[in-house]
Amino acid sequence: MKKSLLIAASTLVSLGFNAMAGDLTGTITFKGTAPAEASFEDKMKETDPNCAALYASSSFPTTHFYVVSSSGGLADVVVSIKGLGKSTGVTAAPAVIDQKGCVYLPSVLAVQTGQKVIVKNSDPVVHNVHTVPKVNEMQNLPQPPGSPDLTFVFDKPEPFLKFSCDVHPWMLAWVTVVDGPYFSVSDKDGKFTIKNVPAGKYTVEFAHRKLGTKTVEVEVKDGGATQDITFEAAK
Repeated sequence: MKKSLLIAASTLVSLGFNAMAGDLTGTITFKGTAPAEASFEDKMKETDPNCAALYASSSFPTTHFYVVSSSGGLADVVVSIKGLGKSTGVTAAPAVIDQKGCVYLPSVLAVQTGQKVIVKNSDPVVHNVHTVPKVNEMQNLPQPPGSPDLTFVFDKPEPFLKFSCDVHPWMLAWVTVVDGPYFSVSDKDGKFTIKNVPAGKYTVEFAHRKLGTKTVEVEVKDGGATQDITFEAAK
């Protein structure tokens, strides 16, 4: 019986199964008054009336630099566990960015090295997807309406790699490329979840494009851990 249990345990380890694991969850909050966001209305009307026409009966979009909920939750914070695991990006499901209403949706996301980023054009106008990296390879590809999706893959880790559109200069998105599978991006309520983290002590990084980076030492036990954090407005 003991021998059978040892063999079973050995098999699980060889398959990469870690029984001592849990989810790392938390809430990221913002303290203070966020700067006002800027509307794209004037730029759209001046640059491309076809984009402006998409908002004839609705409010024009704005920048999304500080997305804060009514309860103070801070969205678009990239949370990653440093130095844990190797990238599984090659086999991971593609991440998707859509160009809809002449903006990038979402404007902030995270992927692994080797993971596909699929960019769609759901608009009736021409876009061009222009990546502006610091360590990865730059690409600049046109995407007319109704054309096939574009695929991007980044081989090197890089925080907040910029996507832009030279046709519509207000269109911006930022893709953080990490080198492991343990990461998340906080949602509209400031909440995040990193699933199935092996038990252990780790350095967890919280990165916001405007508010900077914070690191916290976290111990994940069997059953998981919770780590909340607060960013403050610049004084």
